[in-house]
This record gives sequence, C-alpha cells and structure tokens, in this order.
Amino acid sequence: MGDVLAGFQTVWEFDTDSVLIRFERGIRTPKLLQALGERRVPYEALSAVEVTPGKRGTVVLRAVPRPGADPLMDAADGQLRDGGDPYRLVLPAERGTLAEYYAEEIRAALGPAAAIPADSYLVAAPAPPLSFKAYDGKASFDGKAVSFRWFWTGASSAKWKAGDQRFRVDELSGVEWRSPESKGSGSPKEGRSGYLRLLPHGAQDAHRGAGGVGASTARPGAGAGASGSPGLTGPSGADGTAVATRPDHDPAAVVFGLGYGMVHESLPFAAAVLEAVRAATPDPSAGRARPTARPAAATPPTSRTASATSANSTRRGC
Repeated sequence: MGDVLAGFQTVWEFDTDSVLIRFERGIRTPKLLQALGERRVPYEALSAVEVTPGKRGTVVLRAVPRPGADPLMDAADGQLRDGGDPYRLVLPAERGTLAEYYAEEIRAALGPAAAIPADSYLVAAPAPPLSFKAYDGKASFDGKAVSFRWFWTGASSAKWKAGDQRFRVDELSGVEWRSPESKGSGSPKEGRSGYLRLLPHGAQDAHRGAGGVGASTARPGAGAGASGSPGLTGPSGADGTAVATRPDHDPAAVVFGLGYGMVHESLPFAAAVLEAVRAATPDPSAGRARPTARPAAATPPTSRTASATSANSTRRGC
C-alpha cells in the first residue's frame, strides 16, 4: 500500500506484506510502547482488524494478532491495559472512514491461515541481552539462558537456600508472567504484586493437574499469569501430585514490587525468553484460535490523503 497513518503517539506504515508500527517517545506515550520503539508485523501474523469507537471523540483501529504469532502478546496473556496495547491506533473520530478503509485493505491481505494459530512466532520479540530488577532479585537473559541473582533485602530464605539460579532455554517449556498492574496486586509476598515464573519441562502438566494458574488454558510455551491467584510450580511430590509453591519461595520465579518488575521491563524480557523457548522446542500443535468478530465492510474515502491535524495521515509513493 505504501501509506502512512499517524495517530496519537503511534504511526502505522503500510507495506505490501506488513505494517511497521512506530511508537513516539514522549511523556504521554506509555512506557511499554516507548521501550518497544517499533515493531514490524507481517499481515500473516494477524487474524482480524477492528474499528471501534474510542473515548472523547476518537476512533480505534486495532489489529488482532493470531494466537502464537507474537511472543509479547502470548506472554501478556490478555493482561495489558488498552493504553499499552501495541496493536491499537487511536485517531480523531473524523478519521473513522479512513480507519475503515485501511482496515479493509489489511483484511484483503489476510490469508486462510488467519483463522488458525501460528506454528511459529512471526513478530520478533525484543532482542537480548535483557535484564531487569525484581523485588527479590535481578533477572538476566543472554539469549541462551536466564539467570536469577537474589537480593538479600528481598529474597526469601527458600531462595537463599537454593542459591542463584541459571536456566537454559532448552530446559524450559514456557514462562508465566503476572502483570504488576493486575487486579489484586499488593504486597510482593506471595507474588501479589506480579511475578515472572519460568516453567521447566513438565511444569505445565503439574499446573494442570493441581488446578493451578496458567497451563490449563495456555498454549505450549505461552504465558499464563492472567487468571486466578499466584500459581503452582512444576515439581511433584512423592505421590505424583503437584506441590504448591508461592512465587516468592520458588527459585524459578522472581516477584515484582513497587518500582520493581515494571511492565515495560519485565514483559519484553518474558517475551524474549518465550521466543527463545519456542525456537529451542518448536511445537506446531498449538491451541485453537479464538473466534474474532470482523467489522462490516468499509466504504473507501474519496481521498487516500488526509489533511494534517493532531493525528495525520500522509502518503508515500508505492
């Protein structure tokens, strides 16, 4: 298409097979979007496009990624607030016709695979090395292994006894990320301010068997921190049942707190680990795609070039 559509804090640049989403830097731009900078999203990574009314005289153009196509959205598992959704473009309401036009253009580029989960990640995660400070330790990822180094001021005695940890990506089946902005967040104790948990092979089955958080509905390798209270770890007891472990006692987890493990630091980290885990242990048998409602067909605007306002649409040569 070769067009550029600029909204509030976000710009979409359309190409023949992808859209480049760029996020502006500024005080009004959510920190997660600033940290991401820009993302190239192939049309094959999308399942649908929606145009909906926004707040205070705006309209929202939103692309819907296919399950399993974007490690960031898999790790987030539905926990992002609207303002931090990297697939939303907010425009003035008078641009509604233009938004519908571009939605139809993208829909026309979607293939039959849009209705099924992706077998591999099609959108790149932030590149390692990455690190962030959690409440009880520092998490580092070099692309091959995740390391946890405990802080004496925040780590539990259980973690001190276990010592600093290192996990190779080929030892993992996925990650579990619970947002520090989740409802019920509070004390770092018990992980109620959010956490990042690594899932060694077999851990997801343990979650499922014990009715814990995450793996019962998660795709292989996907994050699963959105539902319920802090979950269970993977190890099993002598009778084969899962052993409940709070995140603040689990050496395979770091817990968040006020100013620690913030979304713009911990979520890109989780996405990068998830991408590496998928690459190390590919599993094409991902779960089913979620049904997505498609908006009604749009009427193309009389002009593909919009006048300049606080949110502009400009045209480049195709």
